[in-house]
Amino acid sequence: MSSSDSPSTSFRPEIPRRTEIPGLARSPATLPTAPGTGGAPKQEAGPDPKTLIVGREISLTGQIAACDRLIIEGKVEVSLSDSRFIEISETGVFKGNADIEEAEIRGRFEGKLTVKGRLLIRGTGKVVGEIRYGQIEIECGGQISGSVETVDGLH
Repeated sequence: MSSSDSPSTSFRPEIPRRTEIPGLARSPATLPTAPGTGGAPKQEAGPDPKTLIVGREISLTGQIAACDRLIIEGKVEVSLSDSRFIEISETGVFKGNADIEEAEIRGRFEGKLTVKGRLLIRGTGKVVGEIRYGQIEIECGGQISGSVETVDGLH
């Protein structure tokens, strides 16, 4: 078959087809529409607008407030307040103060930590400093050291 006989929409292996990347913005003309909305685009599920992700090899210093979810893969030296949940990955390091509702620690936390709800220390996690919690769970291999007491013990 010669190139003039092939249809214009044929696939040429030397030019890879574009694949859709999840989370990548598309033009409104290509977005699926939600039923009963007069053709309005569907809202795609994305990260919560009050989520802060500190990626690997990123360092952040200062103060963080009013963050519903903080995910740390890099290094932060901060004071964290008015926040709901913190997650420190295996590569993450948190130094400073945190007053939160819940925490899951796979990396390292150093400083003053107050968790009103559940503190979960995974097998790769290490928490050092002044720790107060409502509930605690420590997986085999997880470490905790310093001043440790329940939130009820503060009263």
